[in-house]
This record gives sequence, C-alpha cells and structure tokens, in this order.
Amino acid sequence: MRGAVAVAVLLAAALTGCAGAADEGKPVASVQPSARSPQAAPAEAEPRTVAEFLARAEEAMAGQKGWTFAVKGREGLVLRGQNSSATYSATVRRTTGEAWALHSTGATVSKGVSKSEEIYVADGTAHVKKGAAGWEHGPVTDPEFADKVEDPIAALGAFREYGDEVTLAEPDGRVELRARAASGPLTGVRDKAVVRKALRELAPTLRQLRAAGVSTPESAIAVGGVEEIFVLAPSTYRVTAHTFKCTFLIPYDGQRIRYEQDVTERTSGTYDEVVAVPEGLG
Repeated sequence: MRGAVAVAVLLAAALTGCAGAADEGKPVASVQPSARSPQAAPAEAEPRTVAEFLARAEEAMAGQKGWTFAVKGREGLVLRGQNSSATYSATVRRTTGEAWALHSTGATVSKGVSKSEEIYVADGTAHVKKGAAGWEHGPVTDPEFADKVEDPIAALGAFREYGDEVTLAEPDGRVELRARAASGPLTGVRDKAVVRKALRELAPTLRQLRAAGVSTPESAIAVGGVEEIFVLAPSTYRVTAHTFKCTFLIPYDGQRIRYEQDVTERTSGTYDEVVAVPEGLG
C-alpha cells in the first residue's frame, strides 16, 4: 500500500526530457494485523459480507507461522512524451503473531542498471540497505521507512478499516475485495481512504517536483485512478494476491506530469523459519 521512495534522478530525467534511474515506489501500511486464531469463526458459517471475508482472511493468514510473498512493481513519470520509469522485484518473508518480523531481498532496475535492496523489520524498527550504501534504520511508522516496506499482511489490516469503500466480487471462482476511486479532481475524492493511501505514495515525488520548480497546488491535481485489490482463495480465504495502482495528473507549464505506480504482491507459500535481524543491526 503506500508513498514512493526517492526519485530524484527519475524526476530530473522527466523534467529534462531524458530517461534516468530511480528507486521504485512501494505501497505499504503500518497497521498491525489481527492475531485472532483460525477457530474464531464458526466452520459452518460461510462469509457473505466484505467484513466477514476480511475477518476470515486475517484469521487464515494468522493461522500460519509465516508467509513468503513475491513482489513486482513499477513507478514512472511521463512528461512531454518522455516516459521515465523503474521496476522493482523482491521476495518477502514475513512472520505472524504479536512479535512479527519481516525480511525482504530485492532490486530496483532502471535504464538497465540494477540496484539491490535488503530490508529487515523487527520490534517496530526498519533496517534498510540499498546497493553499496550502509544500513539505515528508523521506526517502521516513519513514512521515510514505511514507504520502503512491502507488507501484505499489514496492508490487509489497514484495508479492513476502509469500511463501505470496499466492494465484493466473485469472478471465475475467485474472491475479490476492491476499493477504488475513479478519475476526476483530487479535491472531490481526497477523503476516500484508498486515495489518502495513494497520496502518501505520491508525497515524496510531489516534494521533489516542487523542489524542482513545479509549484502546482494540490487543488489543481487530478486523479487518473486509484485501485487496491485483495484476491482471496475461495475455500481457505487466504490472500493469494494484493495489488495497488494509482495515477495522478499534475499540471506543469501548460502540460501535465503523469505519475504512475503499480505494485502486486503474490503469496508464494508458508514460511516456517525465524526472521532474525543480523547482529549489530538490532
């Protein structure tokens, strides 16, 4: 779910009409998932409402010691016909329970250049290492660090707070829980929970745009579309995929800068080991 990490090079490329490298933005939410046991819901009662499906999904995911997720994402800026983008891929190992922890290994690729990334989260602290740089750390609730962490289980907990913004569909035997905002002026939809999440994703890029001379007020920004989807297995209610997409249109010099982000996390399987932060980082 949440916004983008630094895109200074990508931003410079877009504003000058040249392609360049950038770090990939990744959605994230910092709400801790439910710790209820799988036995909390009666076995004979099949879920029918959005709230019931979400509760079953939380219970199903909490019923295992941990999970492994495959992450793929893309972030881009388009200006004056020039498209500058970066892709991201990672493997996330995430334990459950009260004292949950996470370990992610991945890489960002832009203009043919790959940059590695490794992340640990434990005891409320995120530790991040990018490329050859040293480790950085900070509270996982700090947007600077939260935006770097892919955590589908925490995103599920946050999604549950969307209330009646979430709709239920069951196409082709799947269960889809979806929140979306259609295109239109940001001022008309900025209070929707899914749009607030998208704005957190946009915020770092918007700050860099303003530092580069793009002084567009928020009231002039348009939403190209925002969508967040959880796909559940119909029999176990486990999360099989989580997708977040957003597009914003930002007026600049008589044209519009198009910001895009698209990230999908797919459940690869269970994880039975322990995530331990390396000595010296804790």
